[in-house]
Order: sequence, then C-alpha cells, then structure tokens
Amino acid sequence: MHVFSIKPTVAVVSQSHRFKNRTLELFIHIKEVYVTKKTYPYPPGEDVVTWVSTDWLEKHLNDKNLMRLDVQPNVHDYIQEHIPGAVYLNEGVLREPLKGRPACYVSRGAIQPIFRRVGLKNDLPVVVYTGTGPFKGWGDGLEQTMMPYSLARFGHNKVHVLDGGIDKWKEEGKPLTKVFPKVQESEFAVKVRREYFVEYERFKPMKDREDVILLDARPPHVYEGQGPWIKPGHIPGAINLPWTRFMNDKNKRLLKPDEEIQSIIKEHGITRDKTIICSCGTGREATNEFILFKWYLGYPKVKIYEGSFTEWTSYPENPTVTGKSPR
Repeated sequence: MHVFSIKPTVAVVSQSHRFKNRTLELFIHIKEVYVTKKTYPYPPGEDVVTWVSTDWLEKHLNDKNLMRLDVQPNVHDYIQEHIPGAVYLNEGVLREPLKGRPACYVSRGAIQPIFRRVGLKNDLPVVVYTGTGPFKGWGDGLEQTMMPYSLARFGHNKVHVLDGGIDKWKEEGKPLTKVFPKVQESEFAVKVRREYFVEYERFKPMKDREDVILLDARPPHVYEGQGPWIKPGHIPGAINLPWTRFMNDKNKRLLKPDEEIQSIIKEHGITRDKTIICSCGTGREATNEFILFKWYLGYPKVKIYEGSFTEWTSYPENPTVTGKSPR
C-alpha cells in the first residue's frame, strides 16, 4: 500500500515544482524584456550626446525646441529627400589642412560663423542623422558620429543621434520632404572641449601605459598591412576593433543590440577601469567608438586621438607594426 500512496504524492510534488520553475522563468523573461526596453533619449540623464529612435523623432517633429540636422554625404541627397524641418550641413566643413597635414579640425574662428549660419544654438537640442544617400550613394554611416562628436567638441550641449538614420526612417514609411526650412542665424558660442581629445605630445608617452587601452577602429586589412598611408600597419600597441563591429550589418547607422555590443567589448578585454584611447586613420572612424564608449556605455575615461595614424606616420621616426598582433 505504501507504494501506491507515495507515487501520486511524488507526482504532485514534481508537477508543482515544474510549475514553480516555469513561473519563475516566465517572470524573469518578462522582467528582462521590461528592463532592457529603452526609453529615449538614451541613456537617460543630461549627457551631451544621447540616442533617439525614429519613433521618438516622429512624435517630436512639431517640437519647435528641437532642431534637425541632415548630414547626408552629398547636398543632392538632402535636396532629393530629407526629414521635415532638417537643415543641411556637410561634415567637410569640420576639418582642413594644418601646416600641410590633412584632416585637422578647423579653428574656433572658422567654425563658429558656420554653426551660427546653420542656426545651431548651444543649448537647443539637435537630432543628427545621415543615410546612404539616395542621389550619390556615398554614405558610409560615419557622418552620423563625426558630426555629433564635432558638435560636442565645439561646445554644443545637447546632441541626439538618430539610431538607424534616415534609411531606417524611410523603411518605416515616415514622412520625407523636399522643402527647405526657414532658418535664422544664431549666436552659437564655440568652446573647444579639450578634455575630449589627446594631442600627439601627450599621446606618445601615454599610449604604452598599463592603465591605457589603445583602439584602432580601421578595417583589419589596413590595420594589418598596407593602406593609403606612407607606412603600413598600425601604431604599436593598438588593438584592432573595427567600428563596423558595433553596427547593424545592413545599416551602418543602426547600433547592434546591447548584448552583442557587450559581447564584442568582452571579447577584446576592454574594462571600465582603463583609460580608452580611440584612434583610426584620420580620426573619423574613431568618433564612432568615442561616442559609443563615452556616452552610450558611460565609460568614465575615454579619449580620442584625433591625429590618429595619419599624424603618427607623418613623423618618420615613429615605428609601425604589421600583422594581427598589437605589438
């Protein structure tokens, strides 16, 4: 009789245990979905650079206290189509030669009148976006990180990056226009935030410190071998982390899911206790990783070496390393 009395009890306990486990699993899943759902602007708080979704921007299209800045690669892309209310500004105005070396940031006196003419204001939130470009098709996605970094660098206090850019906006059937907005010149005051970047004289001794991680955001083939520069390879000690690794395969203006980003970071041994220096070829690709680590992920110590490999190789005495290894 004991055999028959025990079995049903065990069955009931087992079923009850499975039910509780399933309930717990469901609760954890719901909690994860709830917790990971983003609210925009993201991250929350008062950071200089944040991200917004296409849905968020659509809801704020009529907000008079929100500027839109179109940085598509060619002006004809903007003329053909842009998000309503957007003003055009090409990233080419941001840099010029300095003593013969190309791709150096323009002076305060050069950029301030341009920002004023566009209507930018230091404290007026601005959404920056780009796209592949419907007319020329030149867009690589970096316009959308180069401009936000530069705006912050020159003193803007509230920059939003449109995650997915105009390509995602179009895919979702959101409104486009050919109409140009009416713009009044502003009183934008340029203030160069020198704490964002590290210059050559400081970079050279700093890069080899144990508490520093130097990243190279270029593609592997130029990191490892001969690119367009006078020397092949990379700066000794630089770890190759192409900026495209963080972006959607089909849309280089759209970030990958957070869990994939964290996995990539872990794979490369990047930790919050280290100072991260972002570099690349001319300083443009590095802006993607600078704004990602500094503002999206909130790493406390992030710098950008604006001169990057172009400046490094302009000094004949500086060595470079070829191959996959940093050193």
